[in-house]
Amino acid sequence: MKKKNNNSGNIVDEIMISAQLAAALEVSAYPKPGNVHRLRDFPDTRFEHFIAGSVGIGLAIREAASRGIEVVEGKLNYGQLGLGELILKGIKYSKEWHTGGNTHLGTTMLFIPLSISAGINKARGKTDITSIRKEFGKVMRATTVEDALAVTRAVEISNMGGLGKLTHLPDIGEEDISLEIRDKEYTLYQLMKMSSSWDLVSQEMVRNLKIVCSEGYPYFVKALDETGDINIAIVHTFLVLLSKHPDTFIARKYGLRFVDDVSLAVKVGMKKSNEIAKRADDILKAGGLSSKEGKDMIFKLDEDLAAERLNPGTTADITATTIFVALLNGYRP
Repeated sequence: MKKKNNNSGNIVDEIMISAQLAAALEVSAYPKPGNVHRLRDFPDTRFEHFIAGSVGIGLAIREAASRGIEVVEGKLNYGQLGLGELILKGIKYSKEWHTGGNTHLGTTMLFIPLSISAGINKARGKTDITSIRKEFGKVMRATTVEDALAVTRAVEISNMGGLGKLTHLPDIGEEDISLEIRDKEYTLYQLMKMSSSWDLVSQEMVRNLKIVCSEGYPYFVKALDETGDINIAIVHTFLVLLSKHPDTFIARKYGLRFVDDVSLAVKVGMKKSNEIAKRADDILKAGGLSSKEGKDMIFKLDEDLAAERLNPGTTADITATTIFVALLNGYRP
């Protein structure tokens, strides 16, 4: 992939545009089975809503990158970054530009700390994956109680309530969660660590983008080199991630049809997620979008998931973040 050098004067703009483009490219790729794409809308959330949200998150991304640079300049320390506030801003900005409900909660939760770490690294002249992951970890571990409270507010305004009950753990979708967070002084990092056993976005936030950087990004680059087709590269990356990491959003959504406790729901729903993961793997073995058989299988899975009202939203968030990392490292479609 070609890489472009940028001076400090346009670092924040580069990071902002990379994030907006990554989100737009992810939703534009088709068919990503079960999710909104250019050939499929949901009843209340359309392709255009995702495009609007992809653009809308830009100002929060730009501010996150700017705060990363301020760390390098000595104007802020890691504990003063306001990660939760920035995630909340990203959700608010996104929703101001469309009426399609939640489009970018998981993506924003991954994009904001990545944008801060990218700002830090690019200000230091670094772009390598190891540095990205190292700074991402520092940003997450420095989060505060206020960050946790802001993210619970982001979840609330995203209309993501009703996420299920959590035995012995705070339920981020409950109205009184803020009281428990303050009482027990949970930081955002601690909240994400507690939910990481049943949510892949949370897991990526506490494991420094392990799946994105060690699996998604290398495969995406390889697929681009082999096919020269951005749509195929994105869809196949999505399928690879789905096949290796059964989607926890599907497991949770499916399991909650039978039980209320979210950790138990994920266990119940994981059988369904594993079935979908197996179908994704079979599609790739058949050639995916590069063969007629694979293409037919993809469209069939897309239809089946739509009929069951199941969407691999977590896989989409991780795919979008993979594209974001590629763009930060110089890829241009």
